This record gives sequence, structure tokens and C-alpha cells, in this order.
Amino acid sequence: MDISVVIPLFNEEESLPELHAWIDRVMKNNGFTYEVIFVNDGSTDHSWEVIEGLQRDHENVKGIKFRRNYGKSPALYCGFDRAQGNVVITMDADLQDSPDEIPELYRMIMKDGYDLVSGYKQKRYDPLSKTIPTKLFNATARKVSGIKNLHDFNCGLKAYRKEVIKSIEVYGEMHRYIPYLAKNAGFDKIGEKVVHHQARKYGKTKFGLDRFVNGYLDLITLWFLSRFGLKPMHVFGLLGTLMFIIGFVSVIVVGASKIYAMKHGLGYRLVTDSPYFYLALTMMLMGTQFFLAGFIGELISRNSSERNNYLIEKEI
Repeated sequence: MDISVVIPLFNEEESLPELHAWIDRVMKNNGFTYEVIFVNDGSTDHSWEVIEGLQRDHENVKGIKFRRNYGKSPALYCGFDRAQGNVVITMDADLQDSPDEIPELYRMIMKDGYDLVSGYKQKRYDPLSKTIPTKLFNATARKVSGIKNLHDFNCGLKAYRKEVIKSIEVYGEMHRYIPYLAKNAGFDKIGEKVVHHQARKYGKTKFGLDRFVNGYLDLITLWFLSRFGLKPMHVFGLLGTLMFIIGFVSVIVVGASKIYAMKHGLGYRLVTDSPYFYLALTMMLMGTQFFLAGFIGELISRNSSERNNYLIEKEI
């Protein structure tokens, strides 16, 4: 099979028939063998009934229905798990992503050798309250991930080589960082294509401003896991050791200053009256806790079933 199209959706009953007809037309015009996997993320409208109707009329339509709304990442995870195409295309169900982009995305994967191609909605039909935070978010993601050539990490229209989506795990709200997940898994041939962005035709957006806050927190998590996920002692142990040494040296300095004052007949006060003494003790306690956190992290990592889960590209 050439292409699997994975479409997560939530309350998009009006757009589904039009979207499927558009995809079907593009696929037939280009001679692709394909499947469309609709993942109904707990919709409360008639989206599932529409999907069932499409499946009855078209054998290449598949549907997954969640009991409740879990989010886009779980929907993509389940869609990826069932995708069989050599190239997997993801797009939103609101008709803002154009299926006409599919042939070129497919070519970039199969002919140009990319592992992943992300869409770039250079001209957007979104309000400033959405576009400005998006620009800041993408600039931060480029800096942290090291993927300098992507301008729109969160674009729903992406194409993947099948090996990519079978080698990564999308969870939580990590769908924003699939290129970063792919890079961490060793798939570093990541490209970008300027795609057409259409104004929403039906319904309203399902995302609020809280996604930007969650996005930054997820980015920090990914950065930490990619750097220290298998060696937590390297960060916690080092930080804890430094804090303990600074605190220990500070205690010695406080004590030595009192002894010096006593021997030379200078005015002095009790060590416990000095705020520096308590700051030094706090540093030592925090250093010990950080060190123990790193040690516990090492024990967890050592017993993890994925500690030696390395991706082998070829074997002869």
C-alpha cells in the first residue's frame, strides 16, 4: 500500500464527507493505493455515524472510536499503530489542510529520501492572538530541538516514512514535537514544505491558549529525556555534589571565621545566629536530595524494559 492517511478528529461531522471525497479524488488522480484512518477522539456529535457510513461505502476507510476525549497524541498513536502504508500522512479534519499537498509530500519521502516532511503554513488565516504565540513557540522549539529548518512544528499536515511512525511513541501532548521525537530516534532527514492553509469552513477551533503553556512544559520534558533520560545521575548527581560541596565549604568558612575572631579577641556571635550557617545547611540538604534523586533515577533506568531499546537500521 502506498499511503495511509491518519485523521484525528473531535466533533467534525460536517467536514468529514467533503474531506474524504477530496482525498479520494486526489488519490485516484495520482494512482495511489491508500487507506484513510479516522480516529474519533470522543466526539459528542454524529462524527462516528458519518465515519460508519463512509466505511460502508468505501472499503479503504477505517475508523477508531475512543470512549472519551483523550487528545490528539493518543489519537495519532492509535492511528500510527494501525497504518500499513509505506508513507503515512497526517492531517486535521477541519478542511484547513489541503489533500492536494499529498502527492508532493509522498514524492519528497519516496524520491528525495526524507524521513519526515512537515507542512509550513506560511500564510495563515488565524487571528493574531494565535499567530504571535505560535511564532514564539516555534522559535523556542527550533532552538531547543536543534531542527533549524522547521518553521511550524505544530502543523497537522505531515508525511512520514513508515519506519518513523513505527519507531516512536506519541503520548501526552507530544504530537507537537514529533519531528523532535523522530530526530531523537535517529531519523534526522527532516524536511519542510510550504502548504496552503485554508480558513475553517465548519465548526470552531478545539484548542485554547493553554496549549502554549503545556507545549513549553512538554518541550522541557523532551529535552531532558533526550539528554539525560538514560543517565539521570549525570545531571542530578553532578548538581547535588556541587551544591553539597558549596554548602560544606560555607559551613567551614562560618566556623573558621568564629574561631579566628575568638583567638584574636574580636567580637563574635554564635554560629547558629548567622544566616549563612542555615543557608549552607540548606545547600547541603538540597545537594544530598538531588544526589539521591539521581541515584533513584539510575535504579529505575537500570530496571526499565527500554534501557537497551536501540534502533537498528540494518543488519547483515
